[in-house]
Amino acid sequence: METTIVNRHSRPVLTQTENNTTLWIGHLQTDPNDHFAGQTFKCPDAGMLDNIQVYASSVHNPGQIELTLHEFDPATHNWGPAIGNSSLDVEKGSQSQWVRFTLDPIELQKDRTYGFRLQTKNALMSIGEAATGNKQPFTFGHEWNGDSKDLIGHFFSYFSLAFKVELAV
Repeated sequence: METTIVNRHSRPVLTQTENNTTLWIGHLQTDPNDHFAGQTFKCPDAGMLDNIQVYASSVHNPGQIELTLHEFDPATHNWGPAIGNSSLDVEKGSQSQWVRFTLDPIELQKDRTYGFRLQTKNALMSIGEAATGNKQPFTFGHEWNGDSKDLIGHFFSYFSLAFKVELAV
């Protein structure tokens, strides 16, 4: 029996690296609600999803962050069931850097819309985001945020998380 090792490399298919403000996820001691963040995106290419990265602006409380990936219906703003998940521990030194959520291979289809959500039960982290101001809205998807009091949350086209989606080739 011969074993073949496939050496896959990731390539970014969608990146939004602008970062001029932040969005907090987690639990602030003076606020009884847990805060969540997310981002939807129309996939510009087909392939096997390798990882999603977000820009950690600041880590106030270290802990575990969970990312779930969903198919997303942009017409109704409905999240489908989770099709992938990943978690990682962030430390105080994790600020001002990209944090990478490695996922088991998930096939993404070109021009389909997906979304990822971020949550934590014990950490408090700010994620880099871009606000366009009076510029055109982002056309690849919407930023989402919600909290334990409002699980449906809100979608924004003039905001986007700083994120990277990479497919294995």
